[in-house]
Amino acid sequence: MSGALSPLYFFLIYVNMEFMQQLSAKLRNLLGKKVKNLRREGFLPAVVYGENVPSQSIAVPFKDFEKVYKEAGESTLVTLEVDGKSYNVLINDIAHDPLRGKPLHADFYAVRMDKEIRTKVPVEFFGESPAVKNESGILVKVMQELEIEALPKNLPHELRVDLSGLQKFEDRLLVKNILLPNGVKILAGTEEIIALVEPPRSETELEELKKAEAAPGTVAEVKTEKEVKAEKKTEEAVEEEAVKK
Repeated sequence: MSGALSPLYFFLIYVNMEFMQQLSAKLRNLLGKKVKNLRREGFLPAVVYGENVPSQSIAVPFKDFEKVYKEAGESTLVTLEVDGKSYNVLINDIAHDPLRGKPLHADFYAVRMDKEIRTKVPVEFFGESPAVKNESGILVKVMQELEIEALPKNLPHELRVDLSGLQKFEDRLLVKNILLPNGVKILAGTEEIIALVEPPRSETELEELKKAEAAPGTVAEVKTEKEVKAEKKTEEAVEEEAVKK
């Protein structure tokens, strides 16, 4: 098999509304530097907003947030309850502590269930490419996420792509091969490549890479074996011409 692959190599997992993650929050009055007190008490400062939903400052139990975020990410709907009122939201943005990496603040975007939205969905690769396993090829994951458009109820949690379809170096996993449920549209170009396998580098290419990396103040430039041989022939031709003169 060569070129673009059959859609049979692609699988899509999308969210089931019955199993949406749930998160409870409370309205908060502490703002600015005072939110440090909330964090000490185990709460994450956050804000919820959206179309026809005025911005509200809230506080979410930190441990609950981490658990839900691990499962939902930023592309799966979450049911957020704020003082008895329920919202269907996406975790839209998270500010992290630059040193410890822990969340410092989160944004929740309240969506309308009857209106399509755009969001980015991670690409989850699985399986093993025969071109990598049997031919020692180098796997290149060109895309780690894809932007889609869909009604909130149809939002996929992730796009799972089977690498076993990459059987030869000529094979490519393309956007157009992905099978999607009704109502979901990928916004990337249909011919864009998701993943491919490059041939293994020869000893000559690896040696060129080592030399380039070792040279101070230079940008690494890896030449193929053909390019190296061509340069060598050119140098030999120049030397022969010089001898004739």
